[in-house]
Amino acid sequence: MLFRGLNLEMQGGGALHITGTNGIGKTSLMRILAGLLNPFEGSTAHTGTLAMVDEKAALDPQLALGNALKFWASMDGHEDIAASCGAMGIADLLDVPIRFLSTGQRKRAAFARMLNQNAQIWLLDEPLNGLDDDGVAKIEGLIAAHCGSGGICIAASHQSINLPDAKTLALGDYTA
Repeated sequence: MLFRGLNLEMQGGGALHITGTNGIGKTSLMRILAGLLNPFEGSTAHTGTLAMVDEKAALDPQLALGNALKFWASMDGHEDIAASCGAMGIADLLDVPIRFLSTGQRKRAAFARMLNQNAQIWLLDEPLNGLDDDGVAKIEGLIAAHCGSGGICIAASHQSINLPDAKTLALGDYTA
């Protein structure tokens, strides 16, 4: 049984680092928190909008990056992708089809998409996978700014990640 006895409550400005070995349930917990999976027992609730970045960028590989991001931006009620692309260092890639982007560039694109959502709660599943040092610094800076402005960040990762004043939840403590 995963997550036996787990009780989680977070306030604005809070950050949580979910840790554990491969296969322990980090991604499953993130999907439950996002409402994509139902827990076997118990419930989840949140106030505010959610945005999730995981291993799937959810960007059409046939589209150019700019068109793919514009599609989602229009779905989220935003037309301008320039600021998010600039923040992620991908503004010069807008004409490149997603299928030609590297793993790190796709991860940056996923974060650009998330930034356009203006969500209060960020769920980040292995957010640093595939990123170089510059990409890691950008993500950690975004998280710090998000939490500093009252947002919440929950990051599941087996990697070390610099989260501002983060609490750590070791999933190994909640398995049976």
